[in-house]
Formats: sequence, C-alpha cells, structure tokens
Amino acid sequence: MLPLDEHVIRASFVNASRKEIADLTLPTDFDDLAWANLDYLGWRDPKLPKLPKRAYIVVPIGDELIGVVLKRADADPRNRAQCQWCQDVTLPNDVVLYSAKRAGHAGRSGSTLGTLICEDFQCSKNVRMLPPSAHLGFDREAARDARILGLRDRSAGFALEVALE
Repeated sequence: MLPLDEHVIRASFVNASRKEIADLTLPTDFDDLAWANLDYLGWRDPKLPKLPKRAYIVVPIGDELIGVVLKRADADPRNRAQCQWCQDVTLPNDVVLYSAKRAGHAGRSGSTLGTLICEDFQCSKNVRMLPPSAHLGFDREAARDARILGLRDRSAGFALEVALE
C-alpha cells in the first residue's frame, strides 16, 4: 500500500456523513506505519473508550481508495471464529463482527453489510507469516503470496460491496 495523508484518507470514505469524517481520528501510530506491509489500513477509533465501537478501513482498489466506517458488534470476541479476510487458522488474535452501513440511499435506509475481521486489523501481518510446511516440496513463499493476494481480493470485495449504491 502506498503512504497516505490525512486529506486523502478523509476524502476516501463512501459511507460516512460529513460529521463522521470531521470526527475521524487517525490511528495513534499513523506516522510510524509500515505502509509497504499493509494491504489495507484499518484502525479502531482511539478517541473512544476501551473496545470502541467505531472503526475505519481504507482499502486500495486499483488507483482508487475506498474508506468505510465500521461498527463493532456488542458481542465479545470469539477466539474460535476465523477472520474472513486473512483466513488465518492459527488465530493469533481475536476476531469480531464489524458491520458497515452501505453507501448512498441504501445506507440511509438502514442497509448494512457485516464481516468477521481481526479485531485490531492484523490481517496484513497474519498473511505475511510463512505458513507451516504442508508436505515435502510445499512452496511456503508461494502460499504466503497467495494469502496476501487473497486478503487484497476479499478486503476490496467488501469495500466495493459497501460502496455500491
């Protein structure tokens, strides 16, 4: 992912009101992000108390960005759930349900879309870990590359579906 600035991030949101965009707080580690190791930018709102309900993702799709405001489900994280984006089977972190109102009229009418994602958006880190060798001759690097491409496809698919009006 290419480095982004605050203006570009704010302009990318497709399902947010002007107030939500104005209230958006960037991640606390924004200046230290390793952009080359991110397939999407995701963070929970640092202004809210522990376990904030509001979160954000910004997903690159070709030369464009789609930003989505998410709402975290009230339920406790389920350690046994699998992230739909990174599909990590080792579960190094909690997975929670995030929902997003759809863009445009559908979102204003209450239509939402949900997905199970790593609670703190660790997907990019998870897919970059070398998987265990499945059998003799197993190409671990190729498997990792396939996981990275899969994460990009699934996160982009979710963002595009939210953006559809």
